[in-house]
Amino acid sequence: MTTSRKQDIILAGVGGQGILSIAFVIDSAALKEGFNVKQAEVHGMAQRGGAVQSHLRLSKDRIYSDLIPRGEADLILSVEPLEALRYLDFLRPGGKLITSSTPFVNIPDYPDKDALIGQVRRVPGSVVIDSEALAKEAGTSKAQNTVMLGAAAKDLVVGEDGLREFIRVLFAPRGEKILESNLKAFELGRRAAL
Repeated sequence: MTTSRKQDIILAGVGGQGILSIAFVIDSAALKEGFNVKQAEVHGMAQRGGAVQSHLRLSKDRIYSDLIPRGEADLILSVEPLEALRYLDFLRPGGKLITSSTPFVNIPDYPDKDALIGQVRRVPGSVVIDSEALAKEAGTSKAQNTVMLGAAAKDLVVGEDGLREFIRVLFAPRGEKILESNLKAFELGRRAAL
């Protein structure tokens, strides 16, 4: 957890990867800790695997705009590597990029995975996580978003206990097995990023 009074985060991925679930958990934990929260969602063709992004702004002070200006995001958290690169111009100097290495190949000319990951790794301080393998280890490949949330946990202004609490709120209604898989996915992502 960082000790900043504010944080601007771009969440990125494609439709169906759970970007809005990540946003719910972070938003809820931030509100509980007394942060002001603004979130602006931009959906592409989300149901067809199109680009999905969300601007998430957290601050102890008043927030005047929903949108993060280019060059001012503290963190880009992406569940898909090509989508991580799409928003690089939003990252501030010294900001952090955390992305999954698992591509969502939804276009015929999708770039070579190794070349793509090479581009991501050129971003200073970038973190690349094999979310697919860790989600499967946790018990469900659908928990890749929760793996990535765990990977970002130490870089967020909100505490990990709050994140875990709202993972429970989100997934408990779906049954004990799904909840436990997501809590495990969070932990595996957190450890992988350390």
